[in-house]
Amino acid sequence: MKEAKFAFIASRLGEYGVSDMCRALGVTRQGYYQWAKRPASDHDLRDLELARLIGDEYEASRGIYGAPKVFARLRMSGVRTSRKRVARIMREYGWRGVTRACARRPSGEKRASKGESFDDLVKRNFAADGPNQAWFADITYVRTSQGWLYLAAVMDVWSRMVVGWSMGPRMTAELADDALKMAIARRNPPEGCIHHSDHGAQYVSLLLGKTMRDNGIRPSMGSISSPWDNAVTESLMGVIKSECVHARTYDTREQAALDIFDYIECFYNRIRIHSALGWLSPAQFEEKMAKENRPEAA
Repeated sequence: MKEAKFAFIASRLGEYGVSDMCRALGVTRQGYYQWAKRPASDHDLRDLELARLIGDEYEASRGIYGAPKVFARLRMSGVRTSRKRVARIMREYGWRGVTRACARRPSGEKRASKGESFDDLVKRNFAADGPNQAWFADITYVRTSQGWLYLAAVMDVWSRMVVGWSMGPRMTAELADDALKMAIARRNPPEGCIHHSDHGAQYVSLLLGKTMRDNGIRPSMGSISSPWDNAVTESLMGVIKSECVHARTYDTREQAALDIFDYIECFYNRIRIHSALGWLSPAQFEEKMAKENRPEAA
């Protein structure tokens, strides 16, 4: 462990003072200089080189990625190493990925009755052959000193892209409807696009129903009290909470909303890689598929 700290100090010479880094890492200057005088082995030099690359990827992920995603990013960049070596180096430097949180349901949420429900058109098939075939929707909440901030999101299951979202101080039908309208404006879905949700009362509202009918969208709901029927958006909300708002304290709803906006639009959609997408971000995946499906120039 000390060798890893000494290697880190050596990699940051010129950026910080040796004394400051030794004090911050809990090692002695004498120990560092003794280590620095010893000839480094090829293995140590390679570890130091990998640590620089791993640190860059970890920083670019906002301190979110664990060893599997960092390893995937390195491999995509042509770096030859092993997942175990990446995990060891990250452990030695104290770089840890974020653990996914559970997205609990908003307390006091009104649920639709069985008579108000729609048929399940998805049947736990969380995949699609192309864009705008199946959208999944959900609502979660974030604590602030002003009270709860509610987030409604719509995700295209094909690319895991968050195509619509809305935030507000109350969990209303307008919240779900605004998220759907954003998705419609952005994606212009074809007739028959599925909108799948749980049994929240917001998703059986007259307002949302009219928006769906006007745009040829088919409503779908899973079984009552079965989170697995909407597991893909339960997972999305858990990711947002663990990677964006977990362990943060927001004084105002506006602070939380700006943070979530930045996370969704600047990081999640554009940068954050998914194993289900071949270690690409939603935007990268959609761009790749568009290129592959583009007709050859005449």
